[in-house]
Amino acid sequence: MTGTTVALANNGVLLGVRFLLEVVSLVCFGIWAWRTVPPPWRWLAVVALPVAVGWMWGTFAVPDDPSRSGESDVHTPGPLRLLLELAVFFGAVAALYAADLRRAARWLLAVMVLYQILAYDRIGWLLSH
Repeated sequence: MTGTTVALANNGVLLGVRFLLEVVSLVCFGIWAWRTVPPPWRWLAVVALPVAVGWMWGTFAVPDDPSRSGESDVHTPGPLRLLLELAVFFGAVAALYAADLRRAARWLLAVMVLYQILAYDRIGWLLSH
């Protein structure tokens, strides 16, 4: 995302929305765990699942990603990172749906799709790296 203008995906508002979507996604995985995992394992799943997803999110990154610090623990090709992001974002929607929170899942789906449309330049950047 180089050039003289600030890329839309790196706009402060969209970066804030993206951060909120990341946090909401982790919460959705926790909600799913709470509502579907049997009681003896529920507490472990509510903590472990969001932590595991967050770890993957933070560990596998494209080097020099302008929407992040630019650093990467595990250098990941852009298309693979895009798949990870889509799996986490839309996996959160599926988690809400599976937790029988269908209205919330539909709203989150709408916001996720709108964000992906507005962040088209980020998707292009990921596909080219």
